[in-house]
Amino acid sequence: MTFVYAEREVWLDDASVSRPDGYPLCEIHANRLSPPVGWTLTDRRSPVRTLFVDVA
Repeated sequence: MTFVYAEREVWLDDASVSRPDGYPLCEIHANRLSPPVGWTLTDRRSPVRTLFVDVA
């Protein structure tokens, strides 16, 4: 999950996408995420989830 306060936007990306300014979320919590009132949530995750992610 990444977000920009000034734009009031939240993005969900695949776990395989590493972002230094992002926060990793498991799929259960990502699916439950609801942005604050007035914010936009954009789910950019691919429809097919991978089972394993290289964390190195």
